[in-house]
Amino acid sequence: MAEESLADLITIPVTSEILESGLDVEESIEIWEKMGADEDEREDGGVRLGVALKLTEPAELWLLLTDRYSGSGALEAFPRSSSSKVVRVEERKFMEGLVEWLAISLEEELFCESCPVASPPLFVPERIENLEKFLRPLLPAGGEVLEICCGSGMATQTLKKLGFSPWTEDLDSCEICQALKSTYLDPRRAMVLDARLMDRFFPPLHFEAVVGFMVGLIDDINWPLWKDILLRSSELAKDMVIYTTYTEREARIVTEALKSAGWDGEVVANPDDLGIYDQWVCVGRRQR
Repeated sequence: MAEESLADLITIPVTSEILESGLDVEESIEIWEKMGADEDEREDGGVRLGVALKLTEPAELWLLLTDRYSGSGALEAFPRSSSSKVVRVEERKFMEGLVEWLAISLEEELFCESCPVASPPLFVPERIENLEKFLRPLLPAGGEVLEICCGSGMATQTLKKLGFSPWTEDLDSCEICQALKSTYLDPRRAMVLDARLMDRFFPPLHFEAVVGFMVGLIDDINWPLWKDILLRSSELAKDMVIYTTYTEREARIVTEALKSAGWDGEVVANPDDLGIYDQWVCVGRRQR
């Protein structure tokens, strides 16, 4: 890929530079969205997701360019060649491929000179057991789930035990990297990204549920940021959002914010013997 992160797929700095350079390419592959059975699959039908260019310098390789998530339409100016091969792919599979490539590149330390993290991520089985007991009767069976601010993926193991293959997001690349190295996260669905930018990759109501475990700590200073993160993430949920916190005060603040945005919300106590993780829960349900 030309870009090195999901955030760069929005601003496409390298892609723009390549397009402006007038790069001479002998061979290319155009990647188009796969159409439905009743739709026209002519060569120019549908949405062009990206273009792969065959380069010979500094080494022979294929370089993928995509403007799909930038909204810029930059590739519209890319000259089409009658000799270009055209392939069709479902957009979801295309995106999973991008996410997986970036995740594997991160895990293999392609984007950093050395790893500053010396120990594996923390894992507390008691926390997973308590979350599983709480979430099992709440989360709808089947469907897709998004976990925001997943950190090192400890709580993600609960979702896996419940039968989900969640999309996961965190802004901290080191946390995601360590979670990948420990196999806590699926590289096809592990995203290093600001949660407020998730709507550039997923439409509203895309997920059955959006969850976030131990959001915060929330105080008067950082609450505007957390409010923006939680409300924008919640727009991606079709039916339910679940956010756990350390304190009752935090859970009530989150619940009131959801109510002001049109959700039905309730605060639920979830104490355990540890007294550390997920002690309070905000459960929001979309009003019908």
